[in-house]
Amino acid sequence: MSELKGACIVGQSGGPTAVINASLYGVITEGSSHPEQIGAVYGMVNGIEGFLSGHCMNLSKSLSREDLLLLKQTPAAYLGSCRYKLPNNMDAPVYGLLFEKFASLDIGACFYIGGNDSMDTVDKLSRCARLRHETISFIGVPKTIDNDLPVTDHTPGYGSAAKYVASTVREICLDASVYQQPAVTIVELMGRHAGWVTAASALARRHAGDNPLLIYMPEVPFSMERFFDDVQKALDRQPNVVICVSEGIRDQSGKFICEYSNEAQLDTFGHKMLTGSAKILESYVRNRFQVKVRSVELNVNQRCSSLLASAADVDEAILSGRTAVKQSLKGATGCMVSCSRADGPGYRLEFGLTDVGNVCNKEKGFPLEWITPCGTDISPAFHEYALPLIAGEPERIMENGLPRYISRESAR
Repeated sequence: MSELKGACIVGQSGGPTAVINASLYGVITEGSSHPEQIGAVYGMVNGIEGFLSGHCMNLSKSLSREDLLLLKQTPAAYLGSCRYKLPNNMDAPVYGLLFEKFASLDIGACFYIGGNDSMDTVDKLSRCARLRHETISFIGVPKTIDNDLPVTDHTPGYGSAAKYVASTVREICLDASVYQQPAVTIVELMGRHAGWVTAASALARRHAGDNPLLIYMPEVPFSMERFFDDVQKALDRQPNVVICVSEGIRDQSGKFICEYSNEAQLDTFGHKMLTGSAKILESYVRNRFQVKVRSVELNVNQRCSSLLASAADVDEAILSGRTAVKQSLKGATGCMVSCSRADGPGYRLEFGLTDVGNVCNKEKGFPLEWITPCGTDISPAFHEYALPLIAGEPERIMENGLPRYISRESAR
């Protein structure tokens, strides 16, 4: 162990997941188990942006043992989130303010739970610390349902999102099969540039040839004419057709299908806010085939359904948080927690670190070799990869038939 002493602080950033608070639980419980080195565990309220405004809380004092158990099963970001981009200029005043605030709390380690853009924050803070000769450890804890972070085998949050998608699409497929009249159901799933979430819809099938019959992801350029041909062949095969599409599908020129409506807007990072691909395709299919068509946008349900969380995902999220604290005590900084599958039979993960520069502002697409040559289906290799990630149901604390959750206002 190093001579690292002082408090640590943790923040959450970006879109929440069903298990983002499990990672927070891992940080708090591991940090609290080293009182000789970590005097307190603080939490940034609304990430770096909130911390800059003076909003933080002492998690060591505010959360009881029961609160921590509830935290582990609570979806969304307990500490609140933000989408705040630090400037590239290390001389910007914001960095001086941040390190003053770190010093006022005697911070020796900072953990940031998030995705691509959050790892950019970790990268900038660790580089600035080196320039300022600060000894604070900055470590990223991966989080995203998109599963698009490079280096690591998968990200906490994806397993639960995949389980929700597979379960919900299976129910939609059953519902769509009750009528004899020709009908098309188009399900829109999250994924701006990577199709990992949409690929999980393939797990919904109960047997070969089951719905969803067609799956479209951003990795394969979308052609409207080819789509019409695919739909016609599917309708010739059976009257009820379920199609799953990523929100980020785009044509050969790179134009998002959702932009066909001219309604796509930008978020604070300059990313296009994608929605409506299924709704647009619904209109095209209705006009072309004159059949009953409905579109279903699962939207935030994919990231906030704790009742369909994967036990494996919860456990791995906790281990990611614990690993971050353990590695900080060894002096690591400028890194993100990563995982890889251990050699040998069965499914077992090994946790380690990767330089955050290998991750921030980069995306891992869905493997093209796992997409069938026709571009509208997923190969069995994906099933082998994904099934361990959605395994198991976590124990839940229930009340009056509903899961109990915790919020900052309800914590003691």
